[in-house]
Amino acid sequence: MIIREVTDILEELAPLPYAEDFDNVGLLLGEPTTEITGILVTLDALEAVVDEAIAKNCNLIVTFHPIIFKGLTKITGATYVERVVLKAIKNGICIYSMHTALDNVYQGVNGKICEVLGILKPKILIPRSGGIKKLITYVPTEDAAKLKEALFEAGGGTIGNYSHCSFVNEGTGSFRPGENAKPMMGEKGETHFEKESQIHITFPALAQKRILKALFDHHPYEEVAYEVYTLDNANQLIGMGMIGELKEPMGEHKFLDLIKDRMHVSCLRHSALRGKMIQKIAVLGGSGAFAIGAAKAQGADLFITSDIKYHQFFEAENAMVIADIGHYESEQYTKNLLVDYLTKKIPNFAIALSESITNPIKYY
Repeated sequence: MIIREVTDILEELAPLPYAEDFDNVGLLLGEPTTEITGILVTLDALEAVVDEAIAKNCNLIVTFHPIIFKGLTKITGATYVERVVLKAIKNGICIYSMHTALDNVYQGVNGKICEVLGILKPKILIPRSGGIKKLITYVPTEDAAKLKEALFEAGGGTIGNYSHCSFVNEGTGSFRPGENAKPMMGEKGETHFEKESQIHITFPALAQKRILKALFDHHPYEEVAYEVYTLDNANQLIGMGMIGELKEPMGEHKFLDLIKDRMHVSCLRHSALRGKMIQKIAVLGGSGAFAIGAAKAQGADLFITSDIKYHQFFEAENAMVIADIGHYESEQYTKNLLVDYLTKKIPNFAIALSESITNPIKYY
């Protein structure tokens, strides 16, 4: 296999357009046509990880956090980032980062946390807006069913757990073919009236190229009349964080102990306990202080995240408990998620889970 084949598979899980604007995702180092000897999956691409890749004959490192985040003006080996880049280049190792593209998908980082903690029926905590578009087009009624099916096949008409969604109006269209036209119906210079169906169909923004190709390939008219709009509707399957419920309510201390056990946390920081049972849980791997308001608004009893500052703990306002379990700890299962996914997609290929512990924070 070559790099591009593997990155295409990874982007089926976490399309790069889903990443946040500030992020740096995708192939950060190497050429897409490089033939792969093995894949090493890690949370962070550090020197020790590059050494591990060399030892395991893996020339592709799939990492969650991007090693190159800000622009590099020089590469002299003076910083840990520069040393990683130099060592990877010298040893022909490519690096691919997923970061917030994987944060924002339903089956990503936060979905894995919910799985580990037994949080059921999770939904996106902060759904992303602007990711849904709507197509309106006009087609002879006798061709409407065929065209709709092609649009569905291209990724249109999916809303949450429903597929093949559309709306159709019936009416009469008119047109007058010009001198250079090649009409499938009607005569040049004469106004023609045709029974038409107006088709409405929504689709993910990243599917627009496929949708329009399907429209032009399967529409019978020489000139296709269509409109595309970006909707304000939030995509309920894309966005930051998740919120769901435990099967049964649990005491605060018992649930905090469960977090420590399943997330392998030796200690955690939390806001004041409320002396109430815990059932509705919000999670956001990594730095999640920005989601405190959303977790409260949706009635979370407890919000699990990391990198909470002193004054941000006050924002719990006795409406819920905030539990800061550590940045690395909250994202640690991400590499397991990726290894499992890649193993299912390419079962006969060498895929290794990094043994390097990249957590920069130690506890005494």
